[in-house]
Amino acid sequence: MDADLPVFIKPMQVEIDGIGRHRKAETVQQLADMLLSGKWHHRGSAKFHSALMRAIEAMEFYVGGETARAAFVDAAHEAGMRILPDDMAEMKKAS
Repeated sequence: MDADLPVFIKPMQVEIDGIGRHRKAETVQQLADMLLSGKWHHRGSAKFHSALMRAIEAMEFYVGGETARAAFVDAAHEAGMRILPDDMAEMKKAS
């Protein structure tokens, strides 16, 4: 992995620091950092492992950034986190 060659994704805000507190992600490396952080409490699930595997593949081969992003979103939703802008429509319906 070469930190000088980031794999970019569609930017998002991840509610990983608590309700209403978001962290920005623009690269697959940032997604992997969140998955491996102490803030991620649902590490045993298949969706978590899939997201981590897709992130590693994207960083190793510099491809599949959007696949890694989609897997991350699935894992985040399973862990009860909201993703912006992805969840905006759902949040508007709830208010």
